[in-house]
Amino acid sequence: MFELVFLGTSASAPSAQRGLSAALVLHREFRFLIDCGEGTQRQILRSGLGFKRLERILLTHGHLDHILGLGGLASTFGRWEAIEQMEIYGGALALARVRELMRVVFGPAEARVNIAYRPVEPGVLLEDDLFRLRAFPVEHRRTEALGYSFEEKARRPFLPEKAAALGVPFGPIRRDLANGRAATLPDGRVIQPDEVLGPEVKGLRLVFVGDAGRVDDLVGEAAGADLLCIEATYTQAEADVAAAFGHLTAQQAAWLAREAGVKQLVLHHISRRYSSKEILDEACQGFPETMVARDFDLFRLVKQKPLEREDVRQQRGAAAQAGRLRGEEPGPAG
Repeated sequence: MFELVFLGTSASAPSAQRGLSAALVLHREFRFLIDCGEGTQRQILRSGLGFKRLERILLTHGHLDHILGLGGLASTFGRWEAIEQMEIYGGALALARVRELMRVVFGPAEARVNIAYRPVEPGVLLEDDLFRLRAFPVEHRRTEALGYSFEEKARRPFLPEKAAALGVPFGPIRRDLANGRAATLPDGRVIQPDEVLGPEVKGLRLVFVGDAGRVDDLVGEAAGADLLCIEATYTQAEADVAAAFGHLTAQQAAWLAREAGVKQLVLHHISRRYSSKEILDEACQGFPETMVARDFDLFRLVKQKPLEREDVRQQRGAAAQAGRLRGEEPGPAG
């Protein structure tokens, strides 16, 4: 399962309803913050998600509306939060710009949080037995822009009815078999994984693209994704403006979703000149399975279930909301 929370969905400048670019991907014990526009740490607090395990930050590119929140976040981590290290992943130019930002924030003083800068090249960034995170290039105004693919690895499901028929007891023996290792039963019989595992099942895949100026080069990267998240700054009526600034129209995003055969499309990075309905109406003409993200939208991606959407503040922030109703503001004490 993947959970995707949008903390900011506006293009270039905030609006009354939308903050600047930031999103959070949650999978098992992993939490990845994608971009960190101005005001992101306040959006995190408002969401009720908090800062715990928020040490990995993935940058799509180095434009200011995607990185300015990092200075304040690093300062908060160093002063108030039990986070000893921030790992910031991005292209070389984006990381160089973040380094300059941190020099402005901290001056000659030592930052109270260790900041590790991780240059990203297209390919696998992180991997374990169940999960893979990949980066791929995106064209956006001659920057080193990146997209990210979050992938569950294919697996063979454990079949408890077959295990029961073979007399496999509960506990470590079943765990070993589920992990693909042969196991010896108390009576001496050796059970092979093939005897209790079903056919391989493809894992979920979430593809996230920030700012982009073209889509024809992304068909392969998005192919077959369960969920594609991509910008839709403009409508086709202003396609010339979109091209001039290296952004996409809703129609272009829908074209990509259709050509790549994705299951669901979620649009973000919306210009203040449009309503969500204008963007949605245009995209749905080319790809009906489209939604336009709002700040604090939580999208839950679960195998063999429809994409779920709710407000993360209701799902995760009930306690924080109750505190605000009593006049309390959650956050660091000081």
